[in-house]
Amino acid sequence: MRQNRGVSENQEPAAKTSVRVGVIGGGQLARMMVPPAIHLGLEISVLAETEGMSAERAADMVGDYRDPETVYAFAETVDVVTFDHEHVPHDILNELERRGKAVHPRPHALQYAQDKILMREKLAELGVPIPAWAAVADEAALQAFIDENGGRAVVKTARGGYDGKGVRVVSQADEVRDWFAALAEDARGGFLLVEELVDFTRELAQLIARRPSGETRAWPLVETIQRDGVCDVVLAPAPVSDPATAAEAARIGAIVAEGVDATGVLAVEMFETRDGRVLVNELAMRPHNSGHFSIEGSITSQFEQHLRAVTDLPLGDPSMAAPFAVMVNVLGGPAEGPMPVRYPTVLAAHPAAKIHSYGKLPRPGRKVGHVTVVGDSLEVARAEARAAADGFA
Repeated sequence: MRQNRGVSENQEPAAKTSVRVGVIGGGQLARMMVPPAIHLGLEISVLAETEGMSAERAADMVGDYRDPETVYAFAETVDVVTFDHEHVPHDILNELERRGKAVHPRPHALQYAQDKILMREKLAELGVPIPAWAAVADEAALQAFIDENGGRAVVKTARGGYDGKGVRVVSQADEVRDWFAALAEDARGGFLLVEELVDFTRELAQLIARRPSGETRAWPLVETIQRDGVCDVVLAPAPVSDPATAAEAARIGAIVAEGVDATGVLAVEMFETRDGRVLVNELAMRPHNSGHFSIEGSITSQFEQHLRAVTDLPLGDPSMAAPFAVMVNVLGGPAEGPMPVRYPTVLAAHPAAKIHSYGKLPRPGRKVGHVTVVGDSLEVARAEARAAADGFA
């Protein structure tokens, strides 16, 4: 914890001149909020889950975000609470608001990123295009949906899944029998989400920021390329042959941001189907992997914009700072240690690449950092970013 230096008897207390933003969660998203907070003159504190996390430089408290008293104590030290992830229990966030604390995104909005069934219900209410779906409580209901939708379907746990976790493509209901058993063991019961298996050509993401007073700003549509359910490459802006695709994605993003009353950065992940439609897949209410390119690739990065939004400052220009930007995640990392062990080789070979290390030890499939290259050619930027990221493999 920070030391309280206090004031002398003859010294007036200093007037408060800056806002302190509290980030719950000590991962790489919190880490990447620190530089823009410094540039904006904001103070930033992090509630980290454990010692040594990515955002440890700003971690003024370590504790369990699921423990109410830990979260309440942390919130008392800051002016506004925001998040590195969506997993803080809803009742804790409601209590923070009841106590008068500013929480962004607000609990009534964040619930749609926390619970995929609530998300699907809300998106259907808003009238945006989504895959066919159902909430199912048993194998019989799931099998009926599978049989009615081509013999295969995507099943998701309603809460907690990310980066391919909590998602299975199935043709028989008994392939998720263990998930139904887990629901049965939970005294609250519950449902699984099942969706049609969409025949898509690629995945897209529309990022948009919204401040409490209602101003919104959207980044250009991006294309995301996955590897084993984890984001591998982001192309910004997304190559599109039909400008209507980008216009439709922007329209959907604006409807969703207003409809759920989002504050901060909202990522709307989408499928582009073979017949040219755009369908909403997932929502994330925080800075998102699909927006990391914006640190170098945009006039205003998603991290700066998120801080502006949650403190209700005027939003910055999200336009591209160069014609193209390509981000490639570093997945796994060097066998001999964290990313910096390879810096002498990679930095020398790829001086145009911007390297971001998350301070994590290597582990198969783990996001330990990312590389971004900007330029006038998408192909050149992509090849250079790929080569630089592979230097850390």
